[in-house]
Amino acid sequence: MNKIAEFIKFERKKAGLTQEEFAIRSGLGLRFVRELEQGKETVRLDKVNQALRMFGMQAVPGELDREEL
Repeated sequence: MNKIAEFIKFERKKAGLTQEEFAIRSGLGLRFVRELEQGKETVRLDKVNQALRMFGMQAVPGELDREEL
């Protein structure tokens, strides 16, 4: 989940949005956005995808890197 957290934070900042602005535009709660960017592991995948949609992306199943095993 850290890669997603890093991606969202980077893209949000690149877009010039505060966490609050991003939350409003994406329809997510500010608390969720903060927890997501902090890499909280127990976030809802549907909400993660809602955040990723802001940047034309989505989370999909994929193989783990060897170092993640």
